[in-house]
Amino acid sequence: MDGRSGKVLERLFSLEANGTTIRTEILAGVTTFLTMAYIIFVNPSILADAGMDFGAAFVATCLAAAIGSLIMGLYANYPVALAPGMGLNAYFAYTVVPQFGGDWRLVLGCIFLSGLLFLALSLSPLREKLVNAIPRSLKYGIGAGIGFFLALIGLQNAGIVADHPVTLVTLGNLGASGALLAMAGFVVLIALYHRSVPGAIMVTILGVTAIAVVLGLQPLQGVTDTPPSLAPSFLQMDVRGALEIGIVTIVFVFLLVDLLDTTGTLVSVGQRAGMLDAEGKLPRLRRAMVADSSATAIGALLGTSTTTSYIESTAGIETGGRTGLMATTAGVLFLLSLFLAPLAATVPAYATAPALVFIACLMARGLADMSWDDITESVPAVVTALAIPLTFSIASGIGLGVISYAAIKLLSGRVRDLNAAVVIIALAFTVKLALQ
Repeated sequence: MDGRSGKVLERLFSLEANGTTIRTEILAGVTTFLTMAYIIFVNPSILADAGMDFGAAFVATCLAAAIGSLIMGLYANYPVALAPGMGLNAYFAYTVVPQFGGDWRLVLGCIFLSGLLFLALSLSPLREKLVNAIPRSLKYGIGAGIGFFLALIGLQNAGIVADHPVTLVTLGNLGASGALLAMAGFVVLIALYHRSVPGAIMVTILGVTAIAVVLGLQPLQGVTDTPPSLAPSFLQMDVRGALEIGIVTIVFVFLLVDLLDTTGTLVSVGQRAGMLDAEGKLPRLRRAMVADSSATAIGALLGTSTTTSYIESTAGIETGGRTGLMATTAGVLFLLSLFLAPLAATVPAYATAPALVFIACLMARGLADMSWDDITESVPAVVTALAIPLTFSIASGIGLGVISYAAIKLLSGRVRDLNAAVVIIALAFTVKLALQ
């Protein structure tokens, strides 16, 4: 890289002031991309289950991840990459779309509105107030519940869990090829992750797929080709329908989960990167929030579920990434991924199952940080974590968790632990669940 290019990058990302170099940042960007590239295979598969065109969903996923990461890197100068988030994509495909008769355009409208609301909050002091209003224990419960939700979907995709007319769920056929490959892939994935192998999740997905192709269980669609058309999903969101009062709750859930997820990710990454100031606050937080919320709205325009900051960015942090050049590098690699559509179409559902279950294990770790000695805090969190997968709905799970939190605090004489926001949310969910 010549001196002129180096000066441009120094001016854009303040590399010297952050104690890093161009080489270190690019290496960190590649590492981050490898740890989260699984999304280009998983997300289109989930969105296709909602009735969306697989090819268009693949392109939308790559573009949303690329644009979001580039905005975060170039505008906010944060070492955080973005992509359509796990959990909310499952909520999109398996809960909200069926709830509205298979109309995924309507749900994209909800996501677009949630992105605009998130953007408005990011530009106002209400952002911190809303995040702080949600009890910490419920935040842990929501994160774990979404993880369990993903695990259930992964186990279903692998055929390890099946439906049952009496017990609702039962053990599937573990002798089936898909189940065997998924279980083997999960064990290998854990081993690779433990050994700090870069891109362990993507390596596992591609490895299971390769074995399936070799054994004749899955036809190879190809590896590279020109990107599919984005037309089936581009600008297809139904904003007018999403403005109807009957789906206000859906918009709120997309907004709340995205807000909590983004805040938690930014704080976590900021801590690992040593970005916190003397008061424990993140610099340029408003810019980072604007970047994330803009990516959500842009992703809906392209035709994908909520785009959010990825905790996998910590892999790049551990490699030395400290600036937006890391996120920019990841964004460029997501653009290049557009040419891998045939490979993405080859990946069977059971090949992504190990990734879903593994991500669930990571998300469940938050429960360890709860105050288990205070039963008025731990019980509502556990209710939330259980209700999300068992009702197959993030919204219903959050609703039951918040309602139980408010009711338990009230009857336990701990009214001072409640704030106006929690009470309002609990009342709103009570009305919604009573009328549905």
